[in-house]
Amino acid sequence: MGTRVGYDQADERGVRPAGVAGAGGERAPRERKVDMSAKSLATLRHRLTKLWLLSPEKLWLISIALERRGLRIAAWAVKQLNTILYHNSLAPGASVSPDIRLGHRSHGIVVHRSVKIGRGVKIWHNVTLTAGRPARREGGRASGPRAEIVIEDWVKIGSGAVVIAPRGERLRIGRGARIGAGAIVTQDVPAGATVVSPPARVLLAGQAEEPGGVQAEQASEPVAFREQPEARAPAPPRSREGEHGENAGHRHIP
Repeated sequence: MGTRVGYDQADERGVRPAGVAGAGGERAPRERKVDMSAKSLATLRHRLTKLWLLSPEKLWLISIALERRGLRIAAWAVKQLNTILYHNSLAPGASVSPDIRLGHRSHGIVVHRSVKIGRGVKIWHNVTLTAGRPARREGGRASGPRAEIVIEDWVKIGSGAVVIAPRGERLRIGRGARIGAGAIVTQDVPAGATVVSPPARVLLAGQAEEPGGVQAEQASEPVAFREQPEARAPAPPRSREGEHGENAGHRHIP
């Protein structure tokens, strides 16, 4: 049988199959499957971020370039603009690779001027990198080389982490290391290592705290590695025989 003039081939639901011409000669558009992996999506997002002229990374790099050219007032102005827009504090005196990445629009990130950051480093929000204090001298003013932080290539620093360089020393975070969220780093981290923060404690209602409170205990050392004091056995009752003789335990009642 031939197809009737004006008849539109359709399926049971009345939808014309893709690629089949209708009565007016029009063809239904074919569906295109868009398959984008997570890696491709991340690459696309990173490229689009680069196009944004007022990103926190670009403003930081501009302030660093102005600082190196001796335009300190202009560098300070760009830094203040970055702070107003994204609530961060990124020093123009720091040394940063052009491919630096700041998570969550750099909210709460504080980086001091005595910090050197390598390639491919990712820093998440509320991270603090503090350095620059000279060694402490007895009986005089602090002098000598200032502390600095060196972050090698491909390091990732989680949100809320704090890196503090000791006075007059260099703190180095090795290539490919990972700093976990909330970790406090005060010494060198080997390449490829992972630093994690101590676990939180749960205090039930009415539970007595140790002297100094929980904050003092956490400041001293991580809770997970804290040794509990050994329980002492109660002292045996003291015998009164040696003091008052054999009849010491029997009192005379008149």
